[in-house]
Amino acid sequence: MNEENIDGTNGCSKVRTGTQNEAALLALMEKTGYNMVQENGQRKFGGPPPGWEGPPPPRGCEVFVGKIPRDMYEDELVPVFERAGKIYEFRLMMEFSGENRGYAFVMYTTKEEAQLAIRILNNYEIRPGKFIGVCVSLDNCRLFIGAIPKEKKKEDILDEMRKVTEGVVDVIVYPSATDKTKNRGFAFVEYESHRAAAMARRKLIPGTFQLWGHTIQVDWADPEKEVDEETMQRVKVLYVRNLMISTTEETIKAEFNKFKPGAVERVKKLRDYAFVHFFNREDAVAAMSVMNGKCIDGASIEVTLAKPVNKENTWRQHLNGQISPNSENLIVFTNKEENHPKTLGKLPALPARLNGQHSPSPPEVERCTYPFYPGTKLTPISMYSLKSSHFNSAVMHLDYYCNKNNWAPPEYYLYSTTSQDGKVLLVYKIVIPAIANGSQSYFMPDKLCTTLEDAKELAAQFTLLHLDREHNPFSLDLCRRIWRK
Repeated sequence: MNEENIDGTNGCSKVRTGTQNEAALLALMEKTGYNMVQENGQRKFGGPPPGWEGPPPPRGCEVFVGKIPRDMYEDELVPVFERAGKIYEFRLMMEFSGENRGYAFVMYTTKEEAQLAIRILNNYEIRPGKFIGVCVSLDNCRLFIGAIPKEKKKEDILDEMRKVTEGVVDVIVYPSATDKTKNRGFAFVEYESHRAAAMARRKLIPGTFQLWGHTIQVDWADPEKEVDEETMQRVKVLYVRNLMISTTEETIKAEFNKFKPGAVERVKKLRDYAFVHFFNREDAVAAMSVMNGKCIDGASIEVTLAKPVNKENTWRQHLNGQISPNSENLIVFTNKEENHPKTLGKLPALPARLNGQHSPSPPEVERCTYPFYPGTKLTPISMYSLKSSHFNSAVMHLDYYCNKNNWAPPEYYLYSTTSQDGKVLLVYKIVIPAIANGSQSYFMPDKLCTTLEDAKELAAQFTLLHLDREHNPFSLDLCRRIWRK
């Protein structure tokens, strides 16, 4: 415990000694009957709670809490989160100094309680002027493995990964868009637990590990977002993947109409995947059962229900790299080697990894164009009079963010290097003149890009992450992804 901490309960600012902290925590333990232990940089309250029998709660019962005041502890936090339901475990991340690290994980006994916590406690004013962020937290059990020889089959990759790592459950491999006999140069490896995946990543991450004589790339796969069952019960759109690039929307519509003529409302195809919209949900579910695994133009297709987008989180997921590249408002492409799946929106977008084998998310509102008729009245406006939701790229958001803080526009400085295989790699350094004399004079990401647009977008995202986490509305989801890893 710190010798002194500020107790902001009820808005007061009074010094609370380490003894008082300890007394408050002991009182909480006595009142609730929960145990508390500190290990590996975190303090666990519960897990399990008193009288608990059976296995821990399933996935989806845990929430992430960010922007916690550093001098706030369980005696203040637990009563707040108990409003949503019974806490199975509360994990507060701790510094060596005794302060908390500004974030925590709260596991409830049911998914419904976790969802309620998000609804009632996200943006909750925990102290005067201090608002916490609450969102779903999922243990990531999946690794992204890149630079895999494209001729390797799923069985080859599965056998090899089981030889070099423990706890492998499955391997997800996608066929090339142009040659279905080859993979895309990457795979997703599913492990039995987050711990098993973390241990495998630790073993493989140095960059010197080779499979079949190739140095592989290893990172966390972006976790799939959860959609509640009530929402999924209303979905009447199917996601179809592994199509031939030459297959047309008309062909897809005709094939899906075969089981019931006129059932398909429309089809939207992008590269080797498509969204098939039905007039009725019952027809969509029936078509999914009939068409999954069928061949269209010689390609065996996969068909699942598409997951709706949470419009409020779409930009934050995009910044976080978690929006699926297979969303209907994105165009998927790969580079020549196909080792790095990328996404390109209708505005420049940052490379992102595919989320996995399950269905992505068609947007509820599409960005589109409208006809411009002669005589249409136009009004000059400033981009700064718009809302942040009007911007799709991090570059525009950063410019907007600086303007709203009455700062000069960000300055971009381009640098390059050459990779081992001779490629030109790019990175931007960003300087914010208004804060250049502060603790951090510039911002530069730790990743290099092969295109100018991607380098600029990545640098802007990196800068937004580090700028004023207390006020930047995008930083919570970004920090959650980094911390969770």
